[in-house]
Amino acid sequence: MLERIHLAIVREVDRRGSLTAAAEVLCLTQSALSHTVKRMEQMLATTVWRREGRNLRLTQAGEYLLAVANRVLPQLEHAQARLSQYAQGARGTLRIGMECHPCYQWLLKIVSPYLAQWPDVHVDVKQKFQFGGVGALFVYDIDILVTPDPLRRAGIYFEPVFDYEQVLVVQRGHVLTRGTHVDPIQLTSEVLITYPVDIDRLDVYMQFLVPAGVRPKLHKTIETTDIIVQMVASGLGVAALPCWLVREYADKMPIDTVRLGRDGIAKQIFVGMREADIDTDYLSAFVALARHSHCYVAV
Repeated sequence: MLERIHLAIVREVDRRGSLTAAAEVLCLTQSALSHTVKRMEQMLATTVWRREGRNLRLTQAGEYLLAVANRVLPQLEHAQARLSQYAQGARGTLRIGMECHPCYQWLLKIVSPYLAQWPDVHVDVKQKFQFGGVGALFVYDIDILVTPDPLRRAGIYFEPVFDYEQVLVVQRGHVLTRGTHVDPIQLTSEVLITYPVDIDRLDVYMQFLVPAGVRPKLHKTIETTDIIVQMVASGLGVAALPCWLVREYADKMPIDTVRLGRDGIAKQIFVGMREADIDTDYLSAFVALARHSHCYVAV
């Protein structure tokens, strides 16, 4: 089988002009190099060089091998250097999985300073997973999972990066703002707007409405945060959103917030990763930056 050393020999002999000089560069004895060349030619069933006095001239087969060596060896050397950088945590692709629709605004504020620190890292954001976010971590579809609802599994590490409260967003002056909080029964006459997420993953349902045994007057789903807030500001419904996200819109649109229940709904954003990757520099750097995300997002 043609091996990398064979291509390296052909290239170095062409560069140095002799087997002796090539052997020195390749850290081989001249006899070992001559033996390798002989075996290579026997394997290929053709000669690679033709001697002309003290000089070596490549045969047609040798010219082809040199062209292959000049094309393939730089790619292999580049790949080896890149993999070495990966091993040292110097660069790579950071694939971020999102199980939190409103977290895109938060992520944008994290990615900007992160890329400034790690310019050689390519960032890719994924949202839809065939087997869920944790499953995507296990099969290496993603490297980081951002979620408010971590699913604990052996081999996966989750770290809380900041706390927040889920609040009800209503049109400014809405009747629900007259109290200190809203009770579940009060939403039975409201149109509730949420992201297109299964009900069993919506906190406003699982931690507020379902325990009380009530449902909103109507449930609508909208993909985009901007449209959700615009609908609320226009008096076309109410929505449950993170308090830090609402503050980004409060100065731009006529909206108010009300606490969901007397004690509110306390939440956390978690960043999950494979335990085996915890010491990978460019991954752990993202987690560290996310941990200090209060510098970028008012919580």
